Amino acid sequence: MQEEVVLVDRVDTIIGRMEKIEAHRKGVLHRAFSVFIFNSKGELLLQKRAAEKYHSPGLWSNTCCGHPRPGEKILSAATRRLYEEMGMDCSLDYVFKFTYFAHLSENMTEHEIDAVFFGLSDLLPVINPEEAAGYRYMRMEELEQDLSSTPEYYTKWLQICFSKVFASYKLYTL
Repeated sequence: MQEEVVLVDRVDTIIGRMEKIEAHRKGVLHRAFSVFIFNSKGELLLQKRAAEKYHSPGLWSNTCCGHPRPGEKILSAATRRLYEEMGMDCSLDYVFKFTYFAHLSENMTEHEIDAVFFGLSDLLPVINPEEAAGYRYMRMEELEQDLSSTPEYYTKWLQICFSKVFASYKLYTL
């Protein structure tokens, strides 16, 4: 079964749908989400993307990310993917959204309006090996330093949104 993404215009109005890989090859603007789960110590749960992923394989990223299916609410999609990728069930809060464009490889481009969700949980993930090769918890200050010194180990979207995530995290975990 081919997965489709929801195509949108610059103000996030739905304008169509397209097969996911095709949308990433053509760099067409579509909806996405990123989930950031923090534990009670304030550490962020990161996942290492599986080596078989069609883009950004083996890179460290936020807890999970993905695309809502046509007709699926974005919060439902984020909750679904958190369980599918990390085996976790957690209440999620919408925090902000951002638009970005990034070349990932010779033939893959991300052009997304990305809704960011935060959650709090001390559950340990049970990762799906088709999605993630590993996980680790990291203090936000440590991640900020690591993103600066070794950005090649992290996904483009995490690098792009991190400063806003960090600022929002400070308010969220008060």
